[in-house]
This record gives sequence, structure tokens and C-alpha cells, in this order.
Amino acid sequence: MKLDVLNIEGKSTGRSVELPDSVFGAEPNDHLIYLAVKQYRAAQHKGNHKVKTRAEVKGSTKKLHRQKGTGGSRKGNIRNPLYKGGGTIFGPEPHSYTFKMNRKEKGIALISALSHKAKTNNISVVETAEFEAPKTKKAVEMMSNLDMSNKKVLFVLGGDLDINFFLSTRNIQKLNVCNINHFNVYDIVNANEIIFSEEAAKIFSQEEETETAEA
Repeated sequence: MKLDVLNIEGKSTGRSVELPDSVFGAEPNDHLIYLAVKQYRAAQHKGNHKVKTRAEVKGSTKKLHRQKGTGGSRKGNIRNPLYKGGGTIFGPEPHSYTFKMNRKEKGIALISALSHKAKTNNISVVETAEFEAPKTKKAVEMMSNLDMSNKKVLFVLGGDLDINFFLSTRNIQKLNVCNINHFNVYDIVNANEIIFSEEAAKIFSQEEETETAEA
């Protein structure tokens, strides 16, 4: 898959980047994408919900009345769940919602998500991600030039994040900027468009060449 490298004005630089078909042209596995997204969202769930049982609520432990002969039902103490202020039966307890996916499954899910974006032509490459000074206006203009003003965009960088670029983009609501080592399946699925910096795009080609040489 060959993509033209654009500048921040949305114009072609005359260069292109070849993205490997092993990553961007694979047959997607939708179920693994679903599991990867589910795992990511589950990890965001704190799971710290808690209610008090009858052993934890305040109240006397004295038996309310004798067991037999009153004509009423048998009762223990005021902490009984049937009374107002009593404990809760089978209430929620703190627990983790996370579950395990092995490394191979995660890799296939990531490749599947990228392949989906490639098939719908929602991937672009921009030559640089550096600004001379922090200006949100300049970042907004860049998104407008790339025709992505009203879209959810994931901007993936190959190296360290330029501080001026970060300060310029952090207030743009629909723009998510991350390093290539830290983006995930949820970020890809949640975005309408993916922009790779030229440096990030070349990393895929280098990895493909390395794997071919080792084989």
C-alpha cells in the first residue's frame, strides 16, 4: 500500500511511503478487535463499588424478641437486611473487570484494525509533526488543510513528541496524539481517520524489511 506524503498544508511533497500489506492488507479478525476493545474498556472500569453487609452496618446485635410465641416472624437483630438501615444481601464487592489476551491475539487485533482503516482509505501520512511555537490556531489550520476538521483523528508519531506540537494540539477536542509505541486498538477503532507522521510510517516498512531479512 503506497501513500503520498503530505505537508501540513495538505499538499503532496512528491514523496511516498510504502506500507506493508502484512499489516495494512491483512484479512481482519473482527472478533479479536471486539475482544481488544472490550479489554481496554474493562481496564478503565475501576470496580470499586461496595455496599455494607449486615456484619458491617451499625446497630445492636441484640435479638429483637424471643424466637417463638409472639405470633410474628422470627427475627435476629436490627441489622437484618429486611429492616431499613440493615445490611445488603449479595451486594456488589470491589473487583477487577480486566481479562487476559495473549500477545499474539493483541497483535492480530491491531493489524486487523489497521487493515480496516486501510480498506476504507482512512489513513494519511504527513511529513512532520513539529511547530516552531505553540499555537492552537496553527494546529486547527493544519487539520483544516488536511480536510479533517470535523472528524475524530488519531495522529501517530514515530519519535519523541515535539512539545510545541503537543501544546498546539491538546485543546483540539477530536484530535488524539500518541506515539507509535503506545497506540492501541481502541484508539484506532474510535478514530475516523489515522494520520501517521512520515517517521512513524517508515517504521512499519523497516520492520517488514527486518522480518524478511531474518527469514
